[in-house]
Amino acid sequence: MTTYITTPIYYVNAPPHLGHAYTTIVADTYSRFRRLCGETVRFQTGTDEHGDKIVKAAENENIPPREYADRISAMFRATWPLLDVEPDHFIRTTDAAHIAVVQSILQKVYDKGDIYFDEYSGLYCRGCERYLTEKELVDGNCPDHQTPPQEIAEKNYFFRMSRYQQQLIDHIRNNPQFITPERYRNEVLAFLSEPLEDLCISRPKARLTWGIELPFDATFVTYVWFDALINYLTGIGYPDGKDFEKFWSVAEHLIAKDILKPHAIYWPTMLMAMDMPLYRKLHVHGYWNIDDTKMSKSIGNVVRPKELVEAYGVDTLRYFTLREMSFGLDSSFSSEAIVARQNADLANDLGNLFSRATAMVWKYREGRVPEPAGNSEEDLVLQDAAQAMIGEYRAMMAEFRFHLALQAIWEFVGLANKYIVGNEPWTLAKDPAKAARLDTVLYNLLECLRLLALTLRPVMPGAAAKMTAGLGFAPDDPRIASLEEGGAWGRLTPGSGLNAFEALFPRLDAKKDEPQESDPIALPQTRQETVPTVAEDLIDFDFFKKLELRVAEIVAAAPIKKSKKLLKLTVNAPEERTIVAGIAEYYSPEELIGRQVVIVANLQPAKLMGVTSHGMVLAAKTIVDGKEKLVLSSVSESVEPGSRVA
Repeated sequence: MTTYITTPIYYVNAPPHLGHAYTTIVADTYSRFRRLCGETVRFQTGTDEHGDKIVKAAENENIPPREYADRISAMFRATWPLLDVEPDHFIRTTDAAHIAVVQSILQKVYDKGDIYFDEYSGLYCRGCERYLTEKELVDGNCPDHQTPPQEIAEKNYFFRMSRYQQQLIDHIRNNPQFITPERYRNEVLAFLSEPLEDLCISRPKARLTWGIELPFDATFVTYVWFDALINYLTGIGYPDGKDFEKFWSVAEHLIAKDILKPHAIYWPTMLMAMDMPLYRKLHVHGYWNIDDTKMSKSIGNVVRPKELVEAYGVDTLRYFTLREMSFGLDSSFSSEAIVARQNADLANDLGNLFSRATAMVWKYREGRVPEPAGNSEEDLVLQDAAQAMIGEYRAMMAEFRFHLALQAIWEFVGLANKYIVGNEPWTLAKDPAKAARLDTVLYNLLECLRLLALTLRPVMPGAAAKMTAGLGFAPDDPRIASLEEGGAWGRLTPGSGLNAFEALFPRLDAKKDEPQESDPIALPQTRQETVPTVAEDLIDFDFFKKLELRVAEIVAAAPIKKSKKLLKLTVNAPEERTIVAGIAEYYSPEELIGRQVVIVANLQPAKLMGVTSHGMVLAAKTIVDGKEKLVLSSVSESVEPGSRVA
């Protein structure tokens, strides 16, 4: 199979910011995922360099437009390696090849009769570089730039976009996945429910010379959108290049919602006028707000990718943006949120799992993959969960629901951590008779790590590479580089060796936003050096944070037959669950209803007197009137059920 994924080409009126970074990280992640699936992939990005705003920006710096465009375009090109983004092609609209393609397409559409000359009077927004209709205005202003458009009357060339309105409507209705998510498909159809006006596609040289000259009238230059959109064809060798034949039929465009109209209406009607098949899909994402406020140069809250990488690291930035934003909706960036993700998800959950599991292999099996000796029911549950995770991951990544793909991965991370707690390898290691069981547990943990390194490869290529090396794999080993060959359970080779590795994720200080020293288990540089130890009686802070303590509200309570000590509690935390608590001698069921208590929410289920308990209620032992009593733990004020105890 073949994939062609594109970002919009970014307008060079300003340096790259978080919005540009997110779009490009998404495209890079998707391209890496498709390669992981064994597909041939083409990933293209670039810069859009003509138009009014470029001239104005260059004038402000007292330099020619070309010099200004060269400088800002170079900034975009230099940003992508910082984000571990690897496009196959970077295109510029000032490239000679692109200019030639634009002029050939203009001539073709003109010869067909779909471009005509006329005089037009309309409302022109210089920020949008297009004419607006009355119905697009909000209180007389452009909705994007909050300024009134300027009334302009001039002669220009127009594209007969209205001729293709019904054809476009039919295509969108007949192809439900043409525009995703669905909310944007519905938005486009709503716009097309009104008569579509023709599109002004030229600007007279009397007011703008920085653009591609019309091939049929040297006194005009091309409207910037008719120029920019064609990059998707130029970059793959339109009209007769072999890459064009291979990739155009599978083209998927990725954009932010502010440029939905040009991509969902201008571009497909242009292709129809060229007698070209349409692109396959248009994926539309929302905006990044900063501390719940829209990014804006005017209020000074624009965030630059380079600064983010320096503060948090590239893997953390990639993970955060993909996990935090539900694709299609707006999301908010804050230093508190990204630090919380780093410390909880990456340092505590993933990093701790990798350190603990590999450290035990070093301590108990000299850093070599053990031979598994049969599977218990618990082992089979873990293996089934791994395959379910792979299936959910593949489905969600293919649908651009990256946050759900990562959620599935982290549920599996949690299950692997529980597997360690439930099996207590340090206890198994004390009993020579349980050596075979220890081998199986350690092998299963290493398999979990292998599958995590595999699935995280598109999202966090740097961290995944460290995991790959630590597990002793070459970067291109199909067991770690292919979902087709590595996605099944049991690909590790017993007897193969692990390697020394660096800590995956240092904890961050939320106040300073600077990496702090963490306490991962350090691995030896060679097998002759001292192997790491695993605490057997004491736990460290990271392990303590694995306990999921939550506030729960008791909504029902009842005694358990044949038991004097146990009560069956139904609690909201915030989901409803059953917990068996040994408090019947101290509390009656009636007095418990409505109480808020603290529970251990991630305890393995256990069956007590025939009732399965999903958690543990915390209580303190005390002495009252010379008798021992249990006092339920609670919080000083009422809080939302399910609130995390930190």
